[in-house]
Amino acid sequence: MQESKRQKQVGQLLQKELSDIFNRMGFNILEGGMISISSVRLTPDLLEARVYLSMFKIADTAGMILRIKERMGEIKKELGNRVGKQLRRVPELSLFLDDTLEYVFKMDELFKKIKEDDEGKENK
Repeated sequence: MQESKRQKQVGQLLQKELSDIFNRMGFNILEGGMISISSVRLTPDLLEARVYLSMFKIADTAGMILRIKERMGEIKKELGNRVGKQLRRVPELSLFLDDTLEYVFKMDELFKKIKEDDEGKENK
């Protein structure tokens, strides 16, 4: 089902605010890697938000998501202070790993390998 205009607007608002909260809490750069919020998708009733996290050069992504979940109460409270005037209720946040970046790197490696194989065949 397609997202409504309101769902997209609230999703963008939450993404912006959560990114800023992550910056202030120090979650954006950890252990030599980076964490960013790639997107936020909301249910039609705006009560549940799926937050997709993109992690770059972080070895233990599952452990990192657990660390963020441990501080979820603090994150949600700060989010409520920021968007309380625009929303009746702060949505329940669920964290998911966005592996799009990994997929892009994997595909890039495959294309490089194919190109090298083709160049090797031409030289023979």
